[in-house]
Amino acid sequence: MYVLIRTNSDDPDFQKLVKELDMDLAIRDGEEHAFFAQFNKIDSIKFVVLAYENGRAVGCGAIKEYAKDTMEVKRMYVLPEERGKSIASVILNELEKWGQELNCEKFILETGIKQPEAIGLYNKNSYTLIPNYGQYDGVASSVCFEKYLPKNY
Repeated sequence: MYVLIRTNSDDPDFQKLVKELDMDLAIRDGEEHAFFAQFNKIDSIKFVVLAYENGRAVGCGAIKEYAKDTMEVKRMYVLPEERGKSIASVILNELEKWGQELNCEKFILETGIKQPEAIGLYNKNSYTLIPNYGQYDGVASSVCFEKYLPKNY
């Protein structure tokens, strides 16, 4: 059983997981890493979810405002030894609940073609492929998704 904690980017456990994520992405992205890294700063992210198992942070995810009624999913990561246990889906679901509470209508995100686990996660959780948006427009190694959230009445 996982314990989910809502926090922000000042959380040291989040910062530690993001460092591991960035190391993994540097390997996967290769020469393109510097381009993507500029869009992955964690300063002042207000909405972070951490997953803990036996008191240890094993995964994270965040959302940040992209536009009115739209949040962008950022910094999704699960420790390699903890993958395959649906932790990322649990974190994503909690982020979606939080988004609904904030009256968000839509989530968007970018991931890379070199991250098949991420693409599988978003497909499994009913995200729809969209044209690359914003800074990812025209970037062949990027894949973008969206999901409309149910209204929170």
